[in-house]
Amino acid sequence: MSDDLAPDPRLLVRERGLAGYVEAFRRRIRGGELGSIPVIVGMIVIAVVFQSQTGNFLSPRNLSNITVYIAGPGIMAVGIVLVLLLGEIDLSVGSMAGLSAALWAVLSVSHGVDDLLAIVLAVGAGAVVGTVHGFFFARVGVPAFVVTLAGFLGWSGLQIWVMGDEGTINVPSDSLVRDFYNFYFSDISAAYSLATVVTAGYVFALWRQERRRQAAQLPTRQLGEIVVRGALVAVAAFLTAYTLNQHRGLPLALVVFLVILLLADFMVRRTTYGRQIYAVGGNAEAARRAGINVEFVRLTVFTIGSALAAFGGLFVAAQAGGASKSLGSGNLLMNVIAAAVIGGTSLFGGRGWIWSALLGTLVIQSITTGLRLMSMSSEIQYMITGAVLLIAVVVDSVSRQTRRSAGRT
Repeated sequence: MSDDLAPDPRLLVRERGLAGYVEAFRRRIRGGELGSIPVIVGMIVIAVVFQSQTGNFLSPRNLSNITVYIAGPGIMAVGIVLVLLLGEIDLSVGSMAGLSAALWAVLSVSHGVDDLLAIVLAVGAGAVVGTVHGFFFARVGVPAFVVTLAGFLGWSGLQIWVMGDEGTINVPSDSLVRDFYNFYFSDISAAYSLATVVTAGYVFALWRQERRRQAAQLPTRQLGEIVVRGALVAVAAFLTAYTLNQHRGLPLALVVFLVILLLADFMVRRTTYGRQIYAVGGNAEAARRAGINVEFVRLTVFTIGSALAAFGGLFVAAQAGGASKSLGSGNLLMNVIAAAVIGGTSLFGGRGWIWSALLGTLVIQSITTGLRLMSMSSEIQYMITGAVLLIAVVVDSVSRQTRRSAGRT
């Protein structure tokens, strides 16, 4: 770059310290780049309101229970986030969760198949189902809405057929699936060790990123910012660990959910395949002209999403106490999709992040738990959750229009 060309001021934000970040924050807000701000503010409001109304919403027991309840729907929501990044939708995740639980229960409980093998086969069946959906969508050209709606109906019927005469198959007390819901690492060192690993991993990732930027002669974060970011993550991680240890310890369900979140986040942000997902969701034709195999990306995303729905279904079954012909029906599908959208993933494709699954599921479960503590009826829960979803979509739409007005895609 020649000396007479002024650099983009956004590239100098990190070198200007606090003032630069304040200016960048204002620019993002004016440009419609709200990120996770609305959902974080919403979480604070939810916590304050329910704590003031119930007095025990923020108790260690209630918060620990919430971390367990969100695991199943949250894992399913990770798959939905990936599909939404393509600008598509998958309406079959609820029936896939129910079918997965039915397959596991019949194989493991009714036919004595090894528990771990039954889990692998159930999740594998989800991957096969997703591949079928992806084939008809990506290769044949059938709209994803139609394909997955057909799947929603078809896999629900198969679930009932697989269960046969059994209305419900309870989860055995010695089953690994039961541990998905009931197992806790009771030693207090487990939660604090996880908090230490999360904090150290985050700081290391920041340090490695800055080393790479420095090697590329790009503006880097100041040391003070890295310290502040690391301290904030440490406070959140160790406060969570302390709270969990006040009840029963670290839930296995939360550990599995976090591992899936970290792996998925690494995939979409740190790999070529992940960048291709964003590119296809942002503009499929432009991605195709850039040499990206759009059909492959679409097919594999539906495969991954359905496999995650199947795995999440096992957590839902563990929470319900067993597999049944109706597992996965009701509001599970809508809650999973709502979680991804409420968490900040755009319905229009190409924008969002994996952690939307965590944030959105937390919002929905917090509302559900808070209203139950207040002895509110289920219809009130549905109405409030629906209103929150509508607000999230409105914010997404307004932000999108604002970005266009500001000249951003």
